[in-house]
Amino acid sequence: MVRAALGGLQDVAFVEAGTGLQAIETLAMHPVRMVVLDLNMPDMHGLDVLKFLRSHSQYRALPVMVLTTRGDESSREEVLEAGATSYMTKPFSPNFLVSSVRELLDTVPDSSR
Repeated sequence: MVRAALGGLQDVAFVEAGTGLQAIETLAMHPVRMVVLDLNMPDMHGLDVLKFLRSHSQYRALPVMVLTTRGDESSREEVLEAGATSYMTKPFSPNFLVSSVRELLDTVPDSSR
């Protein structure tokens, strides 16, 4: 659903991972400009993936949007304190997702593309 919503973004390539461990492996093999991260994934919680990213210098400044079904304030605070750049709950508006991703991508310097 996320990929379908973001499919209209021009000049943006996507890499996907189905699990937390795959996400970390994929990031090691494919440089990216930002991450859209779900909290509920098989094998590794998204918060653990986020903490891993923030603990490694090459990913510390990487924009990470957490997209989750958890709408409670304590989950939001926990994720933002762990280093997420933004937090969005499901269900989401596809237009809002696109504009939020575009906004985050615009914060990444051109040299990192």
